[in-house]
Amino acid sequence: MTPERRERILSVLNRRQAGLTVVLENIEDPHNIAAIMRTCDAVGIQEIFTVSNKPPRVKKWGAKSSSSANKWLTHHKYTDVHECISVLKQRYDKLMTTHLAQNSVSLYDIDFKESVALVFGNEQTGVSKAFLEAADGNFIIPQMGIIRSLNVSVACAVSIYEAMRQKTLAGHYEKRSLPDEQYNTLLEQWGYEEE
Repeated sequence: MTPERRERILSVLNRRQAGLTVVLENIEDPHNIAAIMRTCDAVGIQEIFTVSNKPPRVKKWGAKSSSSANKWLTHHKYTDVHECISVLKQRYDKLMTTHLAQNSVSLYDIDFKESVALVFGNEQTGVSKAFLEAADGNFIIPQMGIIRSLNVSVACAVSIYEAMRQKTLAGHYEKRSLPDEQYNTLLEQWGYEEE
């Protein structure tokens, strides 16, 4: 392993954010999932969660358009929405869904210095009733146009880049946040070799 590769792996792992995740519920288009994976890697999200009770359209998500981002992420897959919700509630302080409702808050009002799981729903039907009932709140991305929705991969990108902005200002990327066991496991999985 070259010194440059060794440094890159350490640099990336030291900036991974344990307190931020993305949850994708019944996303149908594999290109959307691949784009989301790539963006998650870019902002330092290590773990993503997917819930799908439908047969997948492709066997391997993100093989091409994600630039193999799936190789560098920890992907938790569920078929039972309630099981996924239970795990998320144990691991994250807040569960926020993307949903147009009267009680929805602006993306920019979410405090990303806290531990947050952001839930993005199906391209046509949105987030399920189960997630809406379990959520600590709903959020919207402010928009000025007539169409009041964004492609799910774009909505996710906008949202997690706002999270990155807040976390950067709070100094979260300046200190390692992954637990030791997870950090060491990922070092091994990523092929890190000591000099």
